[in-house]
Amino acid sequence: MGGILYYGKYTREQIDKANQVDLEELLRRQGEKLIRSGRDHRLESDHSVTIRGNRWFDHASDQGGYALSFVRRHYHLSFNEAMELLTGEKGQAPLPIAKPQNDPPKEFVLPPTSSSMRRVFGYLLGTRKLDREVLAAFVREKLIYEDLPYHNAVFVGTDEKGVARHAHKRSTNSDGKQIRLNVEGCDPAYSFHWNGHSGKLYVFEAPIDLLSYISLYPEGWKENSYVALCGVSGQAMMKQLEQQLEVHKVFLCLDNDKAGHTACARLTEQLREQGGWKVERLCPQNKDWNDDLRESFSQEQNQEGGMSLAL
Repeated sequence: MGGILYYGKYTREQIDKANQVDLEELLRRQGEKLIRSGRDHRLESDHSVTIRGNRWFDHASDQGGYALSFVRRHYHLSFNEAMELLTGEKGQAPLPIAKPQNDPPKEFVLPPTSSSMRRVFGYLLGTRKLDREVLAAFVREKLIYEDLPYHNAVFVGTDEKGVARHAHKRSTNSDGKQIRLNVEGCDPAYSFHWNGHSGKLYVFEAPIDLLSYISLYPEGWKENSYVALCGVSGQAMMKQLEQQLEVHKVFLCLDNDKAGHTACARLTEQLREQGGWKVERLCPQNKDWNDDLRESFSQEQNQEGGMSLAL
């Protein structure tokens, strides 16, 4: 065989080439939707999985790799079936090779600030139904602002000295493409959070989930601590626990879906391995806490309408 190694019917060279396939293009051809997240993309069907070029990583299971292992895992294919998909043996158009991911990390810079908060207030109060006083408290601390030129809502995470180290952008348009991404160069350990002194830490996937929960349960909320992971990785949670030694109980408030349940199980195990904290799962009735908040708002409106008719 002239020194060529074969793995079944494939050579090492063919396998290496298959592993270089651009996963983002493959997923788009398969009809999957991707969500921008900094320099990565997340699967809309599973936010715990990020894709960049020919690489993937599952933050819920702490596993990752290249194109071949991804298609075998994601599409439940055998080795030969995965190779056929990646090499185009079934007659489909050839898939492009991913560009080398060797760009130097970008310096973290907050997006420019708008002189107005009109669109952010309109979106978060009008569409998302957040409590006005809760929102105002975060705005006063400069943890939420409106950017330029796109008028996104920006949720800021700071370090121990109050220096911005993280920013998550959320589009304020109710129609069209919804933008949800972390600003490039940010440190995932310092995502959007609020520090209290009650010894209780509430952990969420997204900033709007965090704010929605407080809007639903506002009594004494400033005494508690809250953190949004901006995903399902536990880095920001562990950073908060490292900084707040008084925390003795952690409430995992992630989404009511497969990714949220899986991440909660993993984070619970992580916390129990390190010891020192009581852990409780708080689960929204609907998919997330903002769904619960908007449902509650709708029910209140219907009740008020019913009372008006009765009068």
